Amino acid sequence: MNSTPGQESESLVSVRNLYRYFNVSGGWLDQISISKGKMVRKVEMVKALNGINLEIEKGEALCLVGESGCGKTTVGRTVMGLLSPTRGSVHYRESRIDTLDRKGMLPFRRKMQMIFQNHHASLNPRKTVAKTLLEPIRFHQPELSLPEQRDKVASIMESVGVDAGWGARFPHEFSGGQRQRISIARALIVDPEFIVADEPISALDVSIQAQVLNLLMEAREERGLTYLFVTHDLSVVEHFGSRVAVMYLGRVCEVGQVGEVFSEPRHPYTQALLSAIPKVGGEKRRHVKLKGEVPTPIDLPSGCIFHSRCPHAREICSKEAPELVSAGEWTDVACHGVRENWF
Repeated sequence: MNSTPGQESESLVSVRNLYRYFNVSGGWLDQISISKGKMVRKVEMVKALNGINLEIEKGEALCLVGESGCGKTTVGRTVMGLLSPTRGSVHYRESRIDTLDRKGMLPFRRKMQMIFQNHHASLNPRKTVAKTLLEPIRFHQPELSLPEQRDKVASIMESVGVDAGWGARFPHEFSGGQRQRISIARALIVDPEFIVADEPISALDVSIQAQVLNLLMEAREERGLTYLFVTHDLSVVEHFGSRVAVMYLGRVCEVGQVGEVFSEPRHPYTQALLSAIPKVGGEKRRHVKLKGEVPTPIDLPSGCIFHSRCPHAREICSKEAPELVSAGEWTDVACHGVRENWF
């Protein structure tokens, strides 16, 4: 897989052939029906991830984009160990972590943190901000004395733009932007190397979004952080990301450096996504209108999962799933048409 220009490739997190299915059939009795006088059991699975391969390089911000329901959040939660993969593996540096038990994951919990989309639900309403921030320090850095722990809490609050004197307040006493800053502080306080940020600004007012994004970018620069940034907002990707991976129905269809993917999108789905971005002035992209409806993840199409909506689809597309292959200096694409130069 192509790496970021100007730096030597060093994978911090690797996702290899990752599948994740969810059983939506209900209980055993819900799965039973009568067909032609016979008892039939039917199990329905939502195929959320279908062979994801990603290499997240140390120091980069890899943005994961795609429409709602494509599996972006499931990738982030599986990488963090909040969900177990149905198949495939997750590696942190050279260590496989998806098979570790709770005790085995402890050394990685400090290195890997997550910022959730819902800042209301991610903070305990019964704990003050100071107690919320002290808890991970006491768990991961018990060698620090209580004064040192409190100094660290005050320092991290100041670094994210929250007055350290507000530590005795509860989450409901803060605005949405302030709560998200506190969530960021909680992720940063154990000095992690890697952060999964799951739509961290989508629930915020537009006026606050830029402030939180800039805060995350400053933290990356100052602390040498690596991000997996989950978002549906392509303008955020252009501002924040170093590389971008575009997902459709649980598969990565294009991944590459942000500048190259935005200036010359190769996969038909990426072209359609980028054509929908409003643009003021300059040369406008031709709007690509996709046909048909998005297939259900319960009954995925054969072959390329995008073929039923693709304007360039041919017979091979309905029979054979394309693999990610190099399609530019810094871009990989999963498309038969790009590989064979149909368009």
